Amino acid sequence: MSERWAREQVLGLAPDAASAKAAGGVAKPGKWGGTGCDDEAVWGECRGSGKSVYRTGVDLTEPAYRCTCPSRKFPCKHALGLLLMWADAVVEGGPRPGWVAEWVEERRERAGRAARRRAAAAGRGRDPKTAERRERRVDDGLAELDQWLRDQVAHGLAQAEKAPYRLWDDAARRLVDAQAGALAGQVRGLAAIPRRPGWPGRLLEEYALLRLLVRAHQRRDELPEGLRDTVRSRVGFTVPQEDVLSGGERVRDLWCVLGSRDTAQDLLTTRRVWLRGRRTGRPALVLSFAAPGASLDASLVTGTQVDAELAFYPGAQPLRALVAGRYGAAEPAVPGGTAVREFLDEHAAALAKDPWLDRWPAALENARPARAEGGGLYVIDGAGDALPLRTGDPWRLLALSGGGPVTLSGEWSPRGLRPLAAWHETEGTVVL
Repeated sequence: MSERWAREQVLGLAPDAASAKAAGGVAKPGKWGGTGCDDEAVWGECRGSGKSVYRTGVDLTEPAYRCTCPSRKFPCKHALGLLLMWADAVVEGGPRPGWVAEWVEERRERAGRAARRRAAAAGRGRDPKTAERRERRVDDGLAELDQWLRDQVAHGLAQAEKAPYRLWDDAARRLVDAQAGALAGQVRGLAAIPRRPGWPGRLLEEYALLRLLVRAHQRRDELPEGLRDTVRSRVGFTVPQEDVLSGGERVRDLWCVLGSRDTAQDLLTTRRVWLRGRRTGRPALVLSFAAPGASLDASLVTGTQVDAELAFYPGAQPLRALVAGRYGAAEPAVPGGTAVREFLDEHAAALAKDPWLDRWPAALENARPARAEGGGLYVIDGAGDALPLRTGDPWRLLALSGGGPVTLSGEWSPRGLRPLAAWHETEGTVVL
């Protein structure tokens, strides 16, 4: 029988605090029938409202989830509730029913086909002429963007404040046509900048960073290798996973999972999982993507620590990584935190290497939330240094801390620190 997880590890899989709370309501044996488990899977049938019965299965090897309920969250409350019962040893071992066996087998077959396609693509290599044509298209697209940026500044930002979304969307579509997809996403995101006091200055900053990226790409042959890799990535040139795994920088450490955040855009959901090495202190970002109805990678659970080797994508400030190998099961752990000043020094050093860096993981120790005189919410450390918090629902964090210190993880951006998880001496890991 597979080693059962701790309840904290299960709750760390929840996509949000509401799902974690709802899971407790369905983690009751009286609501379930046909439950069972083996070394690779857990399954059961949960009675919903009315006559509905939801078949729920969890593939423990990734993990991955299947549930017939209409929820769009992955995992849903039924999968989490089933795992909570399994963690409490309520679910007993047994043979798989047909629908579970079929689902697990289909997953194994799809994984095998995907691996074969990747191997075949790697064997074929890349067509030099195709790569050359794309380089020319990107160059032309960035030259047009350069002129567009200069026009926006020359005409003044006053008219942009009342401009429709189409102003930026049209520019982004031209970049998509030029095969500069990542840059197109940045341009499209300019329309979402809140029209608040100081908005023109914020827009001008974004225009300046875009122009810097354009100029850097135009002079890419003069850049150091790491910075050149960063520029190409920000424009939209991707590095195949096979190349990262075969040639990327490898770092083995005890990686603490600080937290994760899901964002949806253009029918694609992206999960960002932030890690920090306990021995090296190095941050890392693991990304996964899923189309509607598909499950995201949930193998890295907030509040755990895993002995693993990561392969980092190239760049001036390598941050994104792939899990190249694991050594043993994940264990509950509290990450080592820093003071606010130490965190800001670390972020400044990273920003000096990659000026387009828009997010950075934080793990703060002895942190407590507090309100400023103007009503803004901040997190303050033992030295009295503070960071602004960016959250629409601060009550869970406020209730957990009770005015006392906690270890807090979050995602830092120019708009503030978005809390992801907290560790309390009696409550353990709490996903925020």
